Amino acid sequence: MGWRRPTKMLQWAEFQVEAGRMFALGGRRMKRRFLSFPAVAMTLLLAGLCACAPRISSHLPTTATAPPQATPTADPYQKPREHMVEFDIEARGVSDQDVLDAMRAVPRHEFVLPEYVGFSYSDRPLPIGYGQTISQPYIVAVMTELLKLKRGDRVLEIGTGSGYQAAILAQLTDEVYSIEIVEELHESAAERLERLGFDNVWTKHGDGYYGWEEHGPYDAIIVTAAPDHIPQPLVGQLADGGRLVIPVGPQGAFQTLWLIEKHGEDVVSKSIMGVVFVPLTGGPSS
Repeated sequence: MGWRRPTKMLQWAEFQVEAGRMFALGGRRMKRRFLSFPAVAMTLLLAGLCACAPRISSHLPTTATAPPQATPTADPYQKPREHMVEFDIEARGVSDQDVLDAMRAVPRHEFVLPEYVGFSYSDRPLPIGYGQTISQPYIVAVMTELLKLKRGDRVLEIGTGSGYQAAILAQLTDEVYSIEIVEELHESAAERLERLGFDNVWTKHGDGYYGWEEHGPYDAIIVTAAPDHIPQPLVGQLADGGRLVIPVGPQGAFQTLWLIEKHGEDVVSKSIMGVVFVPLTGGPSS
């Protein structure tokens, strides 16, 4: 049988079989003859056609392929936060690993006003409205380290502000109570802390000068605004062995950060460093 051109009705699969058969037949004929030039050319042509023709697979997938899993969106603020902790906090002497981890974990950009988000991880205080500020990260870390918190401690914060300091404390212990005298700040901080999942922080609108006696005594008290003297109601709400960290001094003048420790009937005070805070409002003069 001679080679014939595939008709339009001949499918590629059939053509491959036909071509292969002709190739084999041509091979047998060449054994009987002295491989004439036309036979060699025809054989090579058929071999090329068989090699180049598309192969038809009979193995079709029986199940749908699962779509690729979406990868979590990277936190665009992670690197600035790491830089802040390494160069503005740890490099300046804060060494408590739990405090450093808390500063790395809490997203400070969530606690600042939208127009200041770009400065979230700079080492500076930022306005939060109503004449108040979110404290400088280094100072937040220093004051937190001075409290020497451990799991199970009960902590009182005076001056919730944006809620950032309370969020840092919540990383370190199980009970955080926080008082804010500006009602609008209290409401926004309470909503923010709840939205971010800090369910171990309890907030209250009130005068922080007098503390929150019903939940005392406290293992630690932190004050984030400066009175011109140490409020005795806060000292009275310290547990035995409790620590109070507080800035003291007049507005616009030199202020000092103090560590107050209570041991039985004795109260020991230690000056830590010079600071600048907004004034504590409320108290007897309000």
